[in-house]
Amino acid sequence: MNLTRVARSVTVMSLLIGLIGGAVASMSLPPFGFWPLGPLGIAMFLLACEEHHVGRRSLTGFMFGLGLFVPGLWWAQHFNWYGAVALMVIESLFFAGAGAVMTPGRGRTLSAIGAITLAELLRETWPLGGLPIGGLPLGQADGPLLGIARLAGPCALMMAIVVAGAGIRILTTALAASGQGSLDATRRAAHGAALIGAVALVAVVGAWAPSGGSSLGTRSVAAVQGGGRRGTSAEQVDPIAVTQAHLATTATVPRGTAITLLPEDVIGLDGPLEGSWQLDALQAQARRIGGTLIAGVTTPATSTSFNNFAVAFGPTGQIIGRVEKVHRVPFGEYIPARSLFSHLANVSGVPRDAVPGTGHEVLTTPAGRIGVLISFEVFFSSRSLDAVRHGAQVLVVPTNTTSYPTAQMPAQELAAARLQAVGTGRDLLQASPTGYSALINNRGDVVTKTPLSRRMVLLGTATLRRGMTPFDRWGDWPVLLLGLLGVAMGQLRARQGRQSSSS
Repeated sequence: MNLTRVARSVTVMSLLIGLIGGAVASMSLPPFGFWPLGPLGIAMFLLACEEHHVGRRSLTGFMFGLGLFVPGLWWAQHFNWYGAVALMVIESLFFAGAGAVMTPGRGRTLSAIGAITLAELLRETWPLGGLPIGGLPLGQADGPLLGIARLAGPCALMMAIVVAGAGIRILTTALAASGQGSLDATRRAAHGAALIGAVALVAVVGAWAPSGGSSLGTRSVAAVQGGGRRGTSAEQVDPIAVTQAHLATTATVPRGTAITLLPEDVIGLDGPLEGSWQLDALQAQARRIGGTLIAGVTTPATSTSFNNFAVAFGPTGQIIGRVEKVHRVPFGEYIPARSLFSHLANVSGVPRDAVPGTGHEVLTTPAGRIGVLISFEVFFSSRSLDAVRHGAQVLVVPTNTTSYPTAQMPAQELAAARLQAVGTGRDLLQASPTGYSALINNRGDVVTKTPLSRRMVLLGTATLRRGMTPFDRWGDWPVLLLGLLGVAMGQLRARQGRQSSSS
C-alpha cells in the first residue's frame, strides 16, 4: 500500500512539474518575451519525464503542452471558447507524442532532443497545414539564439531550445549530486555544460552566417495603418469606413515613396475590383505617390467562396501584379469538412470559404521583386522560402489583426515576421489596420514599429538583397535529419544499456 501511495505521489509530482514547466516556457512567448524561460521550461519537462515509463512520459508531455498552449493560445478564446479548448488540447498532444517517443536510460537526452524537435516540425505542417502560432521558437525573437534561424529556420531554434534545456537539466541534477563527491556527477556536469556551450557556439555561427548578401540598393517604404478599435469582427465594422480610413491615411504618404503597403483586406468588395470606385481611388494614390502601391483586397468568387489577394499598382496607376493568398486560416477563412462541423458548432461566422492561391507570391515591380506573405502566412517559413527562391528581394506582410482585442496575437505575429526576416536574409515591411505595422531588417531587428490602434503612416528605408542564407538553400532538411538521427541514436543507446544491464 505504501509503495502504491509513493508511486501515485511520484506520478502527481511528475505531472505537476510538467505543467509548471510548460507555463514557465510560455512566458518566453510574446508579449511576455522572457526568452531564457523557454529552455528552462524544457529542462523541467525533461526532468519530469526522467526514468518514467511511456504512459507517464506521454501524460507528462501532455501536461507540459497544456501549460504552454493555454497561455500561448489564449487569444483563441475571444472567438469561441470550446474551439479554443479543442485547439489547446490538440496542440498539447504533440508534446504527448514526443514524451512517448523519448526513452529512459542512457539514450534519454538524444531521444528527447530528436522527439521534441520532430514534434514541432510536425506541428508546423499538420493537421490542416499546421499551426506555428504559440510555438517556442517565437519566444527567441528577442534572444541571442535568433541567428540560428538563419542556419535552418524556426525549427532549428526549437532544437537549440531543447538542447539548451537538456544541458540545464543535466547540469542542475549533476550539481545537486556533486556534494556527495561523485565522479559521475562531475562528468555529467561537464556534459550539461558542453550542451549549453554547443548551443552558444551555434548561435555565434548563426550570427555570422550569410544573411542575404550585399545591398542591391535601398527603397523608401511606407506602411499605412488606418487605425481604429481593436477586438472587432468583420460583421461589426463597415468595410467602406475601413477603406476610407486607409485611403485618407494613404493620402499623407510622401510623394516619391518607392513602396507603399496597405494591410490585408482593407478593400472589401461585394463585387469585382474592376469598375469600382475603390480601384479608381487606389490608382489615383499610386499616381500621386509615383511609386509601387500594394493593397489587400477581398472579392466574392462564388456564392460560397471569396478571393483574398494583394494587388500592386505602378507609378502611373496601372495594375502591375496580383498574388492570391495560398495558406488559408482553417476555421477563420474556410471551414474544413463544413458539412460535418456545421453539425458540431456554429460556423456562421465563416459563411464563405477563401479560394486558395496556387502560384508563388512574388510581384515584379519598378521598386524590385517583392515577396508577399499575406497575414497568417508570415508564421510559415515555407511561404517565405518559396518567395525568396522565386527571386524576392524584399518581403512585405499585409495583415489584419483587428479582431484580436489584446496585444498577444499582434506580438506573436511580429515575432514571426522577425524569424522570417532572419531566416531568409530579407528586409520585411508589415502593415496592419490597427498594428503592429513594422519595418524589420534582415538581421531581425525591428527598425521601427507603430503603436496599436493609432492611425498613422510608418516610414523607413528597406534594403533589397538577392543572396541566400543557409536556410534559403536547405530549408528544414538539416533539422529533420538531425531530429530523426537523435531519436534513432537515443533508442539505440537505450537498447544497449538494457542489454548490458541484463548481461
